[in-house]
Amino acid sequence: MSDFDRNVAAFPGATRTVSVDVGLRAHMIQVYNYMASGVALTGLVAYFTNQYFGQQLYSSPLMFVLMFAPLGLVFYLSFRINSLSAGTARTLFFVYAALLGASLSIIFATYTHASITRVFFISASMFGAVSLWGYTTQRDLTGMGSFLMMGLIGIIIASVVNIFLRSSGLDWAISMIGVVVFTGLTAWDTQKIKEMYDVNDDGTVSGRKVVMGALQLYLDFINLFLMMLRLFGDRR
Repeated sequence: MSDFDRNVAAFPGATRTVSVDVGLRAHMIQVYNYMASGVALTGLVAYFTNQYFGQQLYSSPLMFVLMFAPLGLVFYLSFRINSLSAGTARTLFFVYAALLGASLSIIFATYTHASITRVFFISASMFGAVSLWGYTTQRDLTGMGSFLMMGLIGIIIASVVNIFLRSSGLDWAISMIGVVVFTGLTAWDTQKIKEMYDVNDDGTVSGRKVVMGALQLYLDFINLFLMMLRLFGDRR
C-alpha cells in the first residue's frame, strides 16, 4: 500500500498510488511529531520536578502514586482507544507523558546531567536509525516481533525477581537484553504503524491510530533510553 514506484506513473492507478504514499508520509510525520513532543514533555517535567520538588517528593507516599498512575493510564488508553475521540486520546497521551516525567524525575538525582544528555542523544540516534529501517525494509518483521514480545515478558519477570535479589549481574543482563529487545521493537512497531495506515480512514479513526502509534514508539524510546542509562550512565 505504501510503496511508491515512479514507473507506476505510466499506468491508470498511478494517481491513487501517489495519494496513498503522500497520505502515509503525512500520517507518519504526525506520529513522530506526537512521539517527540511526548518525549520532550517527559524530559521537561522530570527535570523541573527534580529541581523544585525532588527532596520532598522522593520521601513521601506521593512517589508511589506517581509510579503506578502512569501504568494505570497507559492501560486505560490502550484498551479504550477505540471508544475515545481523537482529541481525548491525544490529551490522555500527553497527560501520561507528563505523569511519567514526574515519576522518572529521580533519574536526575541518580545520574549526572552530562551522562543523561549523552545517553539521550545516543539513544535518539539508535532509535532514529532503527525506526527508519523498520519503515523502509521490505522484510516482514512479524516473526521477529513475536520473539521480541517473549523477550519483553522475560525482562518484566526478571526485573520483578531482581527487586528481591538485588543482583548487579542480573541487572546488567536485563539492561543488555532490554537494549536489544527495545531496539527490535522500535523497528517492528514502526512497520506495524505503517501497515495500519488506511487512506479510507476518517479523521477520528486516523487520529486514534496516530495517538496509538506515537504511544508505541514513545514507550520503545523511553525504555531504550532507560536501559542505556543503566548501562552507560554515570551515577552521582
